[in-house]
Amino acid sequence: MRENVQDTSEIQLFKMTALPVPRLVISLAVPTVISMLVTAIYNTADTFFVSRLGTSATGAVGIVFSIMAIFQAIGFTFGTGAASMISRKLGAHDLDTANRFASTSFFLAFGTGLSFTLYGLFSLDDFMLSLGSTETILPYAKSYAMYILLGAPVMCTSFVMNNILRAEGHAAFAMVGLVTGGILNIFMDPIFIFKFGLGISGAAIATLISQCISFSILLSVFILRRSSIRISIKNISRRPREYANILFLGCPSLCRQGLASMAAVALNVAASAYGDAAIAAMSIVARTFMLVLSMMIGLGQGFMPVAGYNYGARNYPRVKEAFWFTVKTGTLIMAAMAVIGSIAAPDIVAVFRREDAEVIAIGTVAMRLQFAALILQPLFVSTNMLFQSTGHAARATFLASNRQGLYFLPLIFILPRMFGLAGVQITQPLADLFSFLSCIPFLYFFLKKLTVLERENL
Repeated sequence: MRENVQDTSEIQLFKMTALPVPRLVISLAVPTVISMLVTAIYNTADTFFVSRLGTSATGAVGIVFSIMAIFQAIGFTFGTGAASMISRKLGAHDLDTANRFASTSFFLAFGTGLSFTLYGLFSLDDFMLSLGSTETILPYAKSYAMYILLGAPVMCTSFVMNNILRAEGHAAFAMVGLVTGGILNIFMDPIFIFKFGLGISGAAIATLISQCISFSILLSVFILRRSSIRISIKNISRRPREYANILFLGCPSLCRQGLASMAAVALNVAASAYGDAAIAAMSIVARTFMLVLSMMIGLGQGFMPVAGYNYGARNYPRVKEAFWFTVKTGTLIMAAMAVIGSIAAPDIVAVFRREDAEVIAIGTVAMRLQFAALILQPLFVSTNMLFQSTGHAARATFLASNRQGLYFLPLIFILPRMFGLAGVQITQPLADLFSFLSCIPFLYFFLKKLTVLERENL
């Protein structure tokens, strides 16, 4: 059995270090993009079906969305932290260490998710209000959040398994788990909400069931040994340094996803000053924007294992080639989406709340502003993932903190006070612009370093 695992590892190493870069990145990115899109679509489907229940219910989905962002932050912190090490250890033929990082991150995510479930359920009212809920939105938010909180351990560990599978080049297995659960959720939403008469609770129950199914499929890949990685309690690391590595390398994801959750809360609080319609409109825009941005994130996650493997194997020209291919491809996709989204903004918002002219008006302006900044995302996202996949955690953490932390959070407190509702709508595009500009010098010096390393290897 050990020889079979070693053979699988050797095949993956050849694939990651010898196949043509464009073909390799696309082969890894396509299933990842599909996974990201399906996840974003079923989150958007929740908003769509719940919006039939009214503006306050639509706002509740936006409130709870920040909780799901926290789960994603937990899963991606442990998952990408371990994945960065796993891809490089596999590139260096060190399977035992890769197994330790995978198992440790899995059980860390499960325990953290369970703690979050207990905390959230025992302080539900105060928790929802602190996330920006109004009194009229609160009953809907509580009904939705209760079931979402129950799924925290499952959601957190699913994100970890997805990152592990992508790290070793098995993006297709990760796709099957996410896509199956996502499609089931889309079909179950109207059944639970309307046919069973469960209202907004039905949407949350459908999400919980679909997440459990995704978790089961992903776990089966490891149980049935379709992966060269072994997740087991006995493989949990007893070395403090390895825990530190996971947290240190996962810190960029924690900042990126955790600050995104904080930004969502701050946005809801700022929008609440202008009523439920503003919260609902910004929730619709956020879900739509994430649906489009998920394509770029999926492409970047397809790029990460290629960068990690080849950096570990000291094949620096392939790291640079993969980076620029990802940036160019992402720029073409995001430019097309920016044009489409800007033109169709009123119609997109109307799909969710055609009955509420105020929601459409607020959402149209916010969507056009936010989509205009899409063209900036490919370079910024790819640069951040380049640093993370090659083990440069400090730089990756700083850049990941910029968009929603260093720029968005101060702006969301300042601009609405200066420009009212327009300040709420313009905050995210401005944060994206500043983030784009700040990544350029970091990228320049890192690529220069890679060129030096490349010459030394000749």
